[in-house]
Amino acid sequence: MVHFVGAGPGAPDLITVRGLHYLKEADVIIYAGSLVNPALLEYAKESCEVYNSAYMNLEEVIKVMEEAERNGKMTVRLHTGDPSIYGAIREQIDELKERRIDFDICPGVSSMSGAAASLKAEYTLPEVSQSIIISRAQGRTGVPEREELRELAAHQSTMILFLSSGLADKVRDELILGGYGPNTPAAVVYKATWPEEKILRTTLEHLPEEMEREGIKKTALIIVGRVLGDEYAKSKLYDAAFTTEFRRGREQ
Repeated sequence: MVHFVGAGPGAPDLITVRGLHYLKEADVIIYAGSLVNPALLEYAKESCEVYNSAYMNLEEVIKVMEEAERNGKMTVRLHTGDPSIYGAIREQIDELKERRIDFDICPGVSSMSGAAASLKAEYTLPEVSQSIIISRAQGRTGVPEREELRELAAHQSTMILFLSSGLADKVRDELILGGYGPNTPAAVVYKATWPEEKILRTTLEHLPEEMEREGIKKTALIIVGRVLGDEYAKSKLYDAAFTTEFRRGREQ
């Protein structure tokens, strides 16, 4: 059996209870060494075989899983954050299906959730933004033309960019070209929830130079949108005049 487990954004205590259980019981752990906090490996039992996938290709990863399955061992494939977001798990899943190896997926806390907590922010504010766009700038990995940043910017919603901190100039230029104002609030969270976490607050216009000044080129999220500002409307849910299923609103 193979368990794909979300390790969380960085802090070891942000893995889920289920994920921690699998980690402690695993006979084999294959972890994304470039991103997963190695402190999590301290939960592995002494006899566990541990592999760092940063030095492995897909074929090598599957070979380890297949060998473990043949020997009746349980494997944990430990991915950073939540494996459903830029986790490259689909290609592994298809290989396991072809080999008739059972697997399941244990969700994790995404780094975008960790970043929001660190920023003490809410990504969806009434009358500001009720949508979140999760995307990335086009680099060595391409994006569909319809999903280029200048196209997505037309929505003016909250935007969270993964895998883009080395392309800050392109992010700034594309988003302004697409419709965000130069003064749109922006934030960068480097290694969210890790001890070395760094938070940068700026505007879209000054994003590249601020990131360069702080030396942030990787392992960071870029968040753009007016939800990072101070203006918003209060929720209707807790408005004293608003009737819900559970209480009657007070007449004005």
